[in-house]
Formats: sequence, C-alpha cells, structure tokens
Amino acid sequence: MLDLFSFDFGKLLNPDTLLIVLRVLLIVVAGFVLLKLLNFSIGKAIKKKFSQQTAMLVKKGIFYTGSFIILVTVLRQLGFKLTALLGAAGIAGIAIGFASQTSVSNIISGLFLISEKPFAVGDIIKVGTTTGIILSIDLLSVKIRTFDNLYIRIPNEQLIKQEVTNITKFPIRRLNIDVSIAYKDDIGKAKEALFDVAKNNPYCLDNPEPYFTIKEFGSHGIELMLGAWFSKPDYTPLKNSIMQEIKERFDAEGIEIPFPHVSVYAGTATAPFPVQLAPGEREKKDQSNQGDGT
Repeated sequence: MLDLFSFDFGKLLNPDTLLIVLRVLLIVVAGFVLLKLLNFSIGKAIKKKFSQQTAMLVKKGIFYTGSFIILVTVLRQLGFKLTALLGAAGIAGIAIGFASQTSVSNIISGLFLISEKPFAVGDIIKVGTTTGIILSIDLLSVKIRTFDNLYIRIPNEQLIKQEVTNITKFPIRRLNIDVSIAYKDDIGKAKEALFDVAKNNPYCLDNPEPYFTIKEFGSHGIELMLGAWFSKPDYTPLKNSIMQEIKERFDAEGIEIPFPHVSVYAGTATAPFPVQLAPGEREKKDQSNQGDGT
C-alpha cells in the first residue's frame, strides 16, 4: 500500500524537467500576450474598413487559430507525438460529429447568415415574440439583449427557419398610429387635425410626408390610420409625444374617440328605443320606494 505513495517527486526537479516547464510557461505567456496584441491591432484596423460584425469574426478567428498553434507548440515541448494525437482526434471527431448534428446544422446556418448579412451587430431584430439588440453573431448562435435587459441566445438554425424582422435596417421608419372617430364626426376635419399634429411634431419628418388612410367602418367607429415617418433613434420620443398631441387636439376640436358600445334602435335612425315597466313591476317599484322613505 505504501508503494503507491513512494513516487520520487525529486525526479521532477531535475534541470531538464525544469527547463521544459520554463519553456512551456514562456511559450504560453508570451504567446497569449502577442496573440492579444495582434488581435487588438488587426481588429482596430479592420473596423475602419469593415463592419463591426466582420471585425468580431476576424478577431475570433485569429484568437482560435493562435490558441491552436500555442497548444500544438506546448504539446511538442512536452514530448507528445502529434501524429498519434491527430489520429485519436480524428476518431473522436467522427463520434462527436454523429452526436452533434444540431451543432453542425447551426454552423451551416451561421455561415449562411454571415454571407447573406440580413442583420449586423447593433441592429434591433424581432424573432417570434422576442425583440432585442444584437450583441454578437457567432457560428452557432446569435446573442441579443432585450429592452428589459435580458440576455437571449437564439440558435442559428431557428433564424434560418423562421421569419426575422430587422427593425433598424433602414435609416428611417414609419410609425403607424390607428385611431377611431365616431360616426357623427367629420372625417375631413379629423384628417386635417392629424396632419397638423404630424407637421408640428419635431420628431416627424416632412419628407416622406405623413400618410393617411381610412381603414374601415368598424363596429364602434370609423377606423383611421396616420403614418408618421421618423429617424430610427426617435421612435420612443415620437410615439409618446404624437399620441398625446392627437388626444389633446381631438379634445380641442370636439372629435370623439369612441369606445366599444352597442346602440339599439326601434326601426328608425333617431327615435329612442321605448322602455316601459310592466304593471306588476311598477307596483313593486312603488312599494320599494315607499319602504325607503322616498
């Protein structure tokens, strides 16, 4: 039993072993320092001519390639036979390949996304019910941050299979505002008020000019839509300000924004529906009023 713990650790302290350890430490430290400096300088130069997404991919490629070279160099210094390691890695790679078909599918999808460029780092996208800002685009997944500060990872395969909306692809957007007016109100007056509100709003662009349409005759009012163009950073200021201004302007003009209701008519357009109490119900009501002292 004691022979198991009788290993002579002094053999590890001979000059040859110490020299190998020092060489390995020097290779690792110097290699990663040089790799970091190279990655920083090349990434900085690429950002001036290419997009942030391209710079990120190049930097990651440099890091992984440099790390592999450092690993191979360290293994050679430690006396490992690379041919045997590569053979074992090949066999393991085949086994892992069968077990990671989803990852391979994500990698292929990632290559399509990188080549097609439907979005870039910093864009705001909507995938299903998830909306957020793209933090990184990798071979396996896309990472986004939602507006309530949640970190979400979306596999690339899902992005290829379903609809993706790039909200900030173009420099300007249109905010569609649905508003209802009562049937008794004048559509022309409401249209003029909406255009005037859009014209005087500092976040609404004059070119393209605002868009107006009558959508439909709804169950409780006439459905209108105002489309206001704006620069993409002004979405929240425009929406908050123009919604408030429309409500205040409609109140000032006497234009009603109706809520869902049901109107009952007795066969004519203006006569009220006659409501009468039955004789028995009238007596019960009178007795109830007398009991209350009224």
